[in-house]
Amino acid sequence: MATTPTRTVTGKASAASDPSARLGQHYRIDLEDVLAALLADGLISSEDTNRVRADVRTTKGKLELHPLVLVANLKLADLREAGKPLSLEVLTHWLANRAHLPYLKIDPMKVDVAAVTQVVSHAYAMRYRILPVAVTELQVVFATSEPFDTRWIADLSHILRRDIQRMVASPLDVSRFLTEWWGVQRSIQRAKDAKAEAGDRSALLNFEQLVELGKTGDLGVDDRHVVHIVDWLLQYAFEQRASDIHLEPRRDTSLIRFRIDGVMHKVFELPTPVMTAVTSRIKILGRMDVAEKRRPQDGRIKTRSPGGREVELRLSSMPTAFGEKIVMRIFDPDIVVKEFRQLGFSEDEEKIWRSMVERPHGIVLVTGPTGSGKTTTLYSTLKVLATPDINVCTVEDPIEMVSPEFNQMQVHNAIDLDFAAGVRTLMRQDPDIIMVGEIRDLETAQMAVQASLTGHLVLSTLHTNDAPSALTRLLDLGVPNYLIQSTLTGVVAQRLVRTLCPHCKSETTLDVRAWAALTHHWQLPVPGKSYGPKGCLECRKTGFLGRTGIYEMMRISPPLRALIQPSMDLAKVGEVALSEGMQPLRVSAAAHVASGITTLKEVMHVLPPVEAAD
Repeated sequence: MATTPTRTVTGKASAASDPSARLGQHYRIDLEDVLAALLADGLISSEDTNRVRADVRTTKGKLELHPLVLVANLKLADLREAGKPLSLEVLTHWLANRAHLPYLKIDPMKVDVAAVTQVVSHAYAMRYRILPVAVTELQVVFATSEPFDTRWIADLSHILRRDIQRMVASPLDVSRFLTEWWGVQRSIQRAKDAKAEAGDRSALLNFEQLVELGKTGDLGVDDRHVVHIVDWLLQYAFEQRASDIHLEPRRDTSLIRFRIDGVMHKVFELPTPVMTAVTSRIKILGRMDVAEKRRPQDGRIKTRSPGGREVELRLSSMPTAFGEKIVMRIFDPDIVVKEFRQLGFSEDEEKIWRSMVERPHGIVLVTGPTGSGKTTTLYSTLKVLATPDINVCTVEDPIEMVSPEFNQMQVHNAIDLDFAAGVRTLMRQDPDIIMVGEIRDLETAQMAVQASLTGHLVLSTLHTNDAPSALTRLLDLGVPNYLIQSTLTGVVAQRLVRTLCPHCKSETTLDVRAWAALTHHWQLPVPGKSYGPKGCLECRKTGFLGRTGIYEMMRISPPLRALIQPSMDLAKVGEVALSEGMQPLRVSAAAHVASGITTLKEVMHVLPPVEAAD
């Protein structure tokens, strides 16, 4: 794409004899020079160059694309490495090496967008296709996909009075963030200016108008900036695999944070007046009362991810010292509902779990703290069980994810529709399987027991540290021991641990003392290999990518049933369960460590204390 005049370096015979030598002698990269250089470097064949030329000729508008994108779109084979395609990332790496510059995979969560967008104007950045990614008192780092166009360097160095550093980045990333970052910053500034001009009294009036406009979908011109910020925020969260979005108001500058793989990451800062407007926009989308700022509220948004999937967001607001804090929990069907093996079940664990949930009646409990993946396990199980000849009904608080395969009921305490009343209603709905969101009190536990006794399979959750503790928890609630003996089929305790990034995990030395502490009592052999996090572009330099479950599965066998007594010895229950094949959480965790799936430090972080595990 030679959009500007070429500057030919004179006096170099190599440029005439070797077409690939011309790469780097233009202001902008030219397709023909890129093809010649790729051919000379052995990445493509002459037939491949003809394919690219033919593809460009037959499709209008392709000349507007960057040459690397044109080549990458054809998914040609990399002749240097059999079986690997010439992806855009590989081509960008190659270009960086050609230009003797470092390669950069832009991670927008590590860029101070408010600072970098002040370095140069959007028009200037667009003109030269340069993207500022870091700024300090001494230097500014720019990402570009045109490393040989150096006309702007001297000018900016003089104007900014700082050292200019360049890195080569994907042309698609550069184009995307050139549009996004300045667009979001403009929206933030204009929203801030509009609030400042309106003043506090009229600002409240504007918000009331915004409520009415939000109902009709006809948002005014002044509010489009807030709409843009919210849309960008949601799409960005989906791209980053966030499970929760936190909007946290502060006195002057408010925070936006994402929870990714269970860890919080600061993403963006907004002026507090803009955060207030963004919060109101989100409350409108979630059908919450915008005027009410003193009481906590709940809401729900249904939207679409960049890939076109329907995604549910559950909203919760909480009044704080500087405004309303909003948390949006994201329920992406592709993430929430998984196959059993994707959940982290081993082959044996899957067999045990299926033997529990494929029975016609009984109670199966999933235990663990908040955020341990209980909901994902239950939804994934119900998806498997919900065949056309099975009636699955749930009572939840709140409904985590709306699914067409289930009949789902929402708890409403204000009208006395609690879990117990919900189960009582479901029993008159001819169900085969009932899922109760949580057993919190005696009445709910009694209704679950009654449903099981009348021939239904009941799935529910409890908050306990391990599987045997669920028995004492039911007894503490007041459920008679003989009813627990008659109805309980099994208990599964679980935790979520971050998994090592498969792209960059590396061998490391195992901490033998930590291994001994993890395997406590079970004397498991020390694994021959141990892996640790390294950090790469795929995992955003964290060393971890995704999470998996570790499980403790306890089937209620006749010997265990006999031990369920009002004055039950929990230690004895644990011993019998272990003798009958129950793998404790620590053994399951050790197996994941030995397999190179996660690390000792990670599992020790989520496991209950040794005293609680014994």
